[in-house]
Amino acid sequence: MSEQNVKIIPLGGLEQIGMNMTAIEYGDDIIVIDGGLAFPDEDMLGVDLVIPEVTYLKENKEKVRGMVVTHGHEDHIGAIPYIEKELNIPIYTTKLTMGLIDYKLTEHGLQDSIRRKIVSYGQIINLGCFRVEFIRTNHSIADSCALAIYTPAGIIVHTGDFKIDFTPVYGGVIDLQRFGELGKKGVLALMADSTNVERPGYTPSEKTVGKTFDHIFDDNRDHRFIIATFASNVDRVQQIINSAYKYGRKVIVEGRSMVNIIRIASELGYINIPDSTLIDIDEASNYPPEKLVYITTGSQGENMAALSRIAASIHNKISIVPGDVVIFSSSPIPGNEKSVYRVMNELEQKGARVIYHDTHVSGHACQEELKLIYALTKPKYAIPVHGEYRHLKRHSELAQEMGIPKENIKILTCGQVLEVGEDAFEVVGKVPAQGVFVDGLGVGDVGNIVIRDRHRLSENGLVVVAFTLEKGSMQLLSGPDIVSRGFVYVREAELLMEQCRDIVSETLYECLEAGDTDWGRLKNRVKDDLGQFLWERTKRNPMILPIISEVE
Repeated sequence: MSEQNVKIIPLGGLEQIGMNMTAIEYGDDIIVIDGGLAFPDEDMLGVDLVIPEVTYLKENKEKVRGMVVTHGHEDHIGAIPYIEKELNIPIYTTKLTMGLIDYKLTEHGLQDSIRRKIVSYGQIINLGCFRVEFIRTNHSIADSCALAIYTPAGIIVHTGDFKIDFTPVYGGVIDLQRFGELGKKGVLALMADSTNVERPGYTPSEKTVGKTFDHIFDDNRDHRFIIATFASNVDRVQQIINSAYKYGRKVIVEGRSMVNIIRIASELGYINIPDSTLIDIDEASNYPPEKLVYITTGSQGENMAALSRIAASIHNKISIVPGDVVIFSSSPIPGNEKSVYRVMNELEQKGARVIYHDTHVSGHACQEELKLIYALTKPKYAIPVHGEYRHLKRHSELAQEMGIPKENIKILTCGQVLEVGEDAFEVVGKVPAQGVFVDGLGVGDVGNIVIRDRHRLSENGLVVVAFTLEKGSMQLLSGPDIVSRGFVYVREAELLMEQCRDIVSETLYECLEAGDTDWGRLKNRVKDDLGQFLWERTKRNPMILPIISEVE
């Protein structure tokens, strides 16, 4: 690598929504931007979360100077506790974002072992050879920021997730002047949010949703409200509370993540709750239903979230009654549509009225906002981030419309190492960046082979073959016994099970007669012979699990 070039290494957040994480390296210094998680796809059976792979950072741990975080959404902070267990690096971010990170670290018992520093807009921190400036932006959570990263090779601007909102619910307006000043200094590369790049025009202000809530509350004065939104959308929660207070209603917060985030935001002064507006769920019976508003999690149809449990009639304290008004104040994340519509249908069947039009605005910039950032920063190179491939592709076309030569735009994949300098802009290598599965307490112990096995089990079921051999003589003492799960209903397939026993018995006698007593080979022969028989008879391929016991 030339002494004049810097390396940009995305470890997540490209060709997908979520799991945002990028490493920037120069010489003996590395900084990390964000540490987000992604929620599993439907085919990741049993997986709870997907987090970035940090193998490269672990191998270069002595170079990592710290992590800078753009805002407090799960796809940017959710993996931080797992990453910190591996790296133990200092964290720098704004006040609300740090409050949310602190809660996560406390849950994982890391609150005393990780160095953390709260920064203000306009503040510059020094991390090795890098200087990082935090710039005010707008998003669907307060305290969001863009980063100006001063490197020996030039200035890199990372927008984080952003929109341009001239009437934000909390805090100030995006610091467009600072983007313009950076453009005059000369920006080497712009890494900008691609999530909404397919949408023309501008993203509406968050305050427009508040007016919509007021209209809905006014039109439904005689009905109870249940409103689902993202727990981390603090500005949205504030507007729901504002409307509830205006129309004389009490607010009940339901859902663990919602309760925690509102508590943290309230303690830090990012949400204002009028006295006596918030009540405990156990106090709900003291008020008529038309005086209540429930704010819940579950706007994405998540199985165990509060709204899904309410819709399925398995919530222990809230039941839908005809006339309830349920508002979905978020758009379905790509891939979640089926789950969201399932919950909507269940609610409608129970007599609720579901409202989801005009009750949400995005927190991401549309085309004209992105063009403005390009016009202000005038970058030499464009590196689209945060989005699926179609978003990144459209973003590259927008950058060309803004005068960036095609050869100065790179659509990267996770793990690619991009070398950037005044005279360099090329991919020079690749590092591991597969994504790590979190399943319960297990991190990384579920891989593609386990997922493939789960698919086989879910699609074709399991056949267990158990038999006992005498130690020494290797004579068959008992079995083979056949147990089926998820393959056929045994009571209606007794003949098939009997034939399976005959096939396995024959295979075992052949092997033992020939003196072949190696357990590995015995199991493989049983799998092969029984598998071929079952395919011929049923045209199915269940997982076959031979279990050998040995007694003296």
